[in-house]
Amino acid sequence: MNKIFLIVAREYITRVRKKSFILMTFLGPVLFAALIILPGRLTTLEDGELITIAVVEYDNYGRPVPDSLQFFRDVIPDKENMKFVYLNNMRLQDVLKTYDAGAYDGILFLGQQMMSAGRESYADFYYRKPPSLGLEMHISKALEKHLFNNKLIVNNIPVDDLQSFETRVSLKRIDWKNWQKGGEDATDVKRWIGYTSGFLIYLFIFMFGAQVMRGVLEEKTSRIVEVIISSVTPFQLMMGKIVGIGLTGLTQFVAWLVLTFGISAVAQQVILQDSAVNKTEQVAPTDVMDAAQVHTHTQTHTPDKQAKNDGLNSIFRQLKQVNFFLIIGAFIFYFLGGYILYGSLFAAIGAAADNETDTQQFMFPIIIPLIIGLLIMVNTFLNPSGKLAVWFSIIPLTSPIVMMARIPFGIPPFAQILTSVVLLVLTFLATTWLAAKVYRTGILMYGKKVSYKELWKWIRYKG
Repeated sequence: MNKIFLIVAREYITRVRKKSFILMTFLGPVLFAALIILPGRLTTLEDGELITIAVVEYDNYGRPVPDSLQFFRDVIPDKENMKFVYLNNMRLQDVLKTYDAGAYDGILFLGQQMMSAGRESYADFYYRKPPSLGLEMHISKALEKHLFNNKLIVNNIPVDDLQSFETRVSLKRIDWKNWQKGGEDATDVKRWIGYTSGFLIYLFIFMFGAQVMRGVLEEKTSRIVEVIISSVTPFQLMMGKIVGIGLTGLTQFVAWLVLTFGISAVAQQVILQDSAVNKTEQVAPTDVMDAAQVHTHTQTHTPDKQAKNDGLNSIFRQLKQVNFFLIIGAFIFYFLGGYILYGSLFAAIGAAADNETDTQQFMFPIIIPLIIGLLIMVNTFLNPSGKLAVWFSIIPLTSPIVMMARIPFGIPPFAQILTSVVLLVLTFLATTWLAAKVYRTGILMYGKKVSYKELWKWIRYKG
């Protein structure tokens, strides 16, 4: 056992001293904190560059329409970064010459035949650079609403009456177990945490498992392993390498966790202070601005900024409802269980192959369950208690990824967790035993192309 500890210490210390490890340890939390903070900002972020669009209307014969007869006049409202200029009585050639001169960023041609169109209609849009999705949707929605209202008028259907019949229904989600506590629903944040946890499990297993394989292969091809095997058994060497690299990954995860929470806490305090300043600006005019200026300033700037802060504060309130102790504990267990399971298989591949090219034929069957787990994880967000999510959170080859996607939504039934844990432990013990038999034979074998048939012989070999 002391020899395994020595190998573990060697693998661990060698890797934590690398510049790449230190760099990713400090860079990772910045990225994760950004994933927490940026979504709230990006939802309200728009391109600040002003885009000017010329709108030209023509009749059924392709002739420009005078101002007084234009059906689409002032239909598309301006926005903070979008301006629509309605041209009057201009021919197509003249408009395009103006466009070539750089007066507009785009030209929208609207034909009056759209008034009698059925369920589908089109408008030509000439652009200088590809338009954003927001610009396209803004134009389409405005035109669709105008044409819809026109059809109601033509068919003598009062617009106000029809709109009064419309009722929008949204579901207010309330957790049955916590209905008395009230508070904000945290389903969206739980989905994000489940996705991040499951994806990190997949990433860590694949990344550190590949490190085990490359480490074994490197020692084998350089013949260093012949010297090491004279002092330790192949099983001790394999387990020392797996555990050492696994502890490296766990160390990085803990460092990421601490730094991410620290950065997020600081960001929350900054946002709360910014929110408090905005509220003060709304009620306290300055000496420089008069009452009208303060009113204008508050209406045009503060609400946008306040909306961003409210969105981020909502995310932080939802995060407080998440059981992080359960999630972190489950993450550590499923990471270690999944890593040892796959790490032992990666070690066996490294021992069986002579070079990195030979490893490809053996890696494919191992990677397939990981990819399936990642795909099932996406389905889990749609239905965390569905049969697909339940079964794949129990199957050992996919349970580390899928179960981590389920746990943030609440503790699954005890029987499911117990079954998942027991099967994962039994499976990684079995794969470690099988990998040790392959490792023992393959680590000292050179110059021979190994097949699956040969691997099966190694596993059945006694002695």
